[in-house]
Amino acid sequence: MVKSLELGLNTFGDVSVGPDARHLSQAQVIRNVVDEAVLAEEVGIDFFGIGEHHRPDFAISAPEVVLAVIAGRTRHIRLGSAVTVLSSDDPVRVFERFSTLQAASNGRAEIMLGRGWFTESFPLFGYELSDYDALFDEKLGLFAMLIRKDTVTWHGNRRSPLTNQRIFPQLEVKPLKTWVAVGSTPQSVIRVARYEMPMMLAIVGGEPERFKPFVDLYRSAFERIGKPMQDIGVHSVGYVADSDELAREEFWPHYERMRNRLGAERGWPPITRAKFDAEVDRGSLYVGSPETVARKIVRLAILFPISRFDMKYSVGTLPHEKLMRCIELLGTKVAPMVRDLLSPAELGFDERLSSEPS
Repeated sequence: MVKSLELGLNTFGDVSVGPDARHLSQAQVIRNVVDEAVLAEEVGIDFFGIGEHHRPDFAISAPEVVLAVIAGRTRHIRLGSAVTVLSSDDPVRVFERFSTLQAASNGRAEIMLGRGWFTESFPLFGYELSDYDALFDEKLGLFAMLIRKDTVTWHGNRRSPLTNQRIFPQLEVKPLKTWVAVGSTPQSVIRVARYEMPMMLAIVGGEPERFKPFVDLYRSAFERIGKPMQDIGVHSVGYVADSDELAREEFWPHYERMRNRLGAERGWPPITRAKFDAEVDRGSLYVGSPETVARKIVRLAILFPISRFDMKYSVGTLPHEKLMRCIELLGTKVAPMVRDLLSPAELGFDERLSSEPS
């Protein structure tokens, strides 16, 4: 049976353009992100996440600071990172920052930890990329202790040991919900299960069915240790507009420039419109009208036992006013449709999913 599904929004603070088609300042982008989060609460979105980056095309390098501002302007929406690059940070300081956010937001904080798809933070903070995996594995082990214990005794190879150490501010309720982002390796899945943490699948391209072995592996790992499986979520890119055609036409030019800019850094060939359309039709781009996006999310929720779907709604230079409309539609149109289609009382479920949007 499909459990209830939460809908979240993620942003990296992508540097967008204003009405004059010129890039906004990073400061203005940050202020816009705060307004976007406030709207997300107003329209009933469950979660708002901000990713950490250290490069000119993404404005936010300190998500928890922006999240604290958002906490002061909201009352119910849960707030977290998407992601925090634990490999190039200190687990104790990460815990202190998010336990502070947990207190300031009256218990609404979450954190998502990752190794970092972008690696600018490694040389910036004095870490070697050759230690990419070892850093994350060791630091995740320490963080798993910090979110569960009042005092911690720990030793490793990449920071000073801790002996009966208390870390402040302490959590009123333990543990702090800590997702771990997983992208492409079974080893990552096993690691998340070993620390009994929720898993967030980053599915940013291709058919989502290819991630089913990861879900099966995660489930079996918990069965082997005799513990209940933790939550599974999916993070994917998307955009909602009033019609399918409008969504594609508004999204495509900004997506194309962003995808080709990042692709040039990584040696990827330029994306074509045909490839984009195929990804929207059959892959993991959730772009379309509210009806189209709702049906696609529900199909995913039937495929995987997920408890949350996070849409990365800001892409490249998409203007702020377009993002605000996307958020409005996601909360007022998509979310009610998803709840309706996932209702156990809903009859003719398969037929409604397979029908064309009206």
